[in-house]
Amino acid sequence: MGVSGANVHDTHALRPLVRGIPPIRSRRGPRRRRPGKLRADKAYHSIEHRRWLRSRCIAARIERTISWLFGYRRLTVRYERKGEHFLAFLGLAAALTCYKRLTAVTT
Repeated sequence: MGVSGANVHDTHALRPLVRGIPPIRSRRGPRRRRPGKLRADKAYHSIEHRRWLRSRCIAARIERTISWLFGYRRLTVRYERKGEHFLAFLGLAAALTCYKRLTAVTT
């Protein structure tokens, strides 16, 4: 996740965010350098981005992820002056959303 200015389009952040993913630990074998799948919002649904992800062997899963995060009232309007605070709340909302999705699948 990342926070950008209000006048910057979301698609400009995809490549730096993917490049900034740290190596993934695995139980056996060498560490993986990139994820196998990337879940992204529909703003990233373009042929150019899908081609770039495919060249890096990453499968794109385009979903309505931003609308999941807008379920948390604190994120719909940005009350925090500092980007770090907003990013912290965004991380909490993403973790809660993932937890809810995982528990819904397993039950």
